[in-house]
Amino acid sequence: MSRRLILAVYTLLITVPILVIVGGSFKTTKDLFAAPFGLPSNPTLDNYATVLTEQDLLGVLGNSVLVVSVSVPVTLLLGSLVAFAVARLPRWPSALLFGVFAIGLAVPAQAIMIPQYVQFDRLGLRNSLTGLILVDVVVTLPVAVFILAGFMRTLPPELYEAAEIDGAGPWATFRRIAVPVSYPSLAATAIFLLVMHWNDLLYPLLFIDDPAKRTLPLALLDFQGEYLTDYPLLFTGVVVASLPMVLAYAFLQRHFVAGITAGAVKG
Repeated sequence: MSRRLILAVYTLLITVPILVIVGGSFKTTKDLFAAPFGLPSNPTLDNYATVLTEQDLLGVLGNSVLVVSVSVPVTLLLGSLVAFAVARLPRWPSALLFGVFAIGLAVPAQAIMIPQYVQFDRLGLRNSLTGLILVDVVVTLPVAVFILAGFMRTLPPELYEAAEIDGAGPWATFRRIAVPVSYPSLAATAIFLLVMHWNDLLYPLLFIDDPAKRTLPLALLDFQGEYLTDYPLLFTGVVVASLPMVLAYAFLQRHFVAGITAGAVKG
């Protein structure tokens, strides 16, 4: 009984805010403040028209898609290469290499913001989607290495030994053995990276000043004023920004579950 009660409370904590945001996107400001938890009395699509046209959210969406579509594959490629090296190197070199990337998980992003800003300014990478892609790859690479290395370490050594007997070098072994076998873990890691890159606000806020180079999380800040926030527009922007993530998870959830459970049972 207690378990069902906890699950019911948890469901309400998740469902109610979602319903308020989705319902609020179809309301006017007056209707939202009159009945924030009620259904829209006069549903309107004006908020969506305003967000997609006047606020140029489609252009901002294109920036986010570009950043994510480049940074996620690059991070996956580099992360899988490092994870393969961690899994195949002898004990001490492997621990040293893994430790270098583990340090990247321990250092808070806020602690290195000033050096990063100065360096990017000197290199001319501020107000650049290329710079944003670069920093996204560098910051999330330790996460990819941590997940993928944990999986590749569980692969049977016989797989690699059979490849070596057949005359395959390290690159051929990685491409033909490690990557195909690690597909569930790669898919789960891709979803993690997709969410992290898509929702990143810190680095666009730090490096992007040009309105034409904004990403979605940064654009949503424009709906909040110093003294007044247009909540219906803000809710509409949140719905539009979240929809690609919801669709991606709906199509990839099977791979996500397989990835996070891969290697959990060893027989």
